[in-house]
Amino acid sequence: AIASNGVNGSSETCDDKGICKSGSGIQGEFDLTNFQDGLLSSAFMVGLLVASPIFASLAKSYNPFRLIGVGLSVWTLSVAGCASAFSFWFIAICRMLVGVGEASFISLAAPFIDDNAPVSQKTAWLAMFYMCIPTGIALGYVYGGYVGGHFHWRYAFWGEALLMLPFAVFGFLVKPLQLKGFSPVESKKALASVETVSSVTD
Repeated sequence: AIASNGVNGSSETCDDKGICKSGSGIQGEFDLTNFQDGLLSSAFMVGLLVASPIFASLAKSYNPFRLIGVGLSVWTLSVAGCASAFSFWFIAICRMLVGVGEASFISLAAPFIDDNAPVSQKTAWLAMFYMCIPTGIALGYVYGGYVGGHFHWRYAFWGEALLMLPFAVFGFLVKPLQLKGFSPVESKKALASVETVSSVTD
């Protein structure tokens, strides 16, 4: 949604006669250069690329759905931070954290589908999951353009945060599921306890 005209907006422009037209959206409010405006979109990718392998590695020790709950909570709080941003650097950091939050389900959802989808429908489920990514981007342009154009760019972020909040809560409440190939966390704790007792006995 941040890339849409309604949210991203435009910077202040002046004609040859010195008559200036005030900017709009994020660019106009924070008086951003084109370089700074580009950094806002890039910040998201930095957070996503850095956090994806971290979440994938943590899935070996922690329940994936709890990690997704943590990630979605970070995502929701970061989007709310974008909505209440007071400076360029604040919104840039929040955008990076949005990428961190999204990394949780981008890196863990596909293995979960691969483990649990019916064999005959596995490719269809994965195709639907990956189709949601460009579809979400496209809808983000429409949503951001409409909300930013008719109300204010901050409302676009507040709306996203409210819509995602139930999913973040669901990640913590749903029954824990384990990805194939990873030992359950409980068994690891039990094994560690046995090893500790054995070492003390020896």
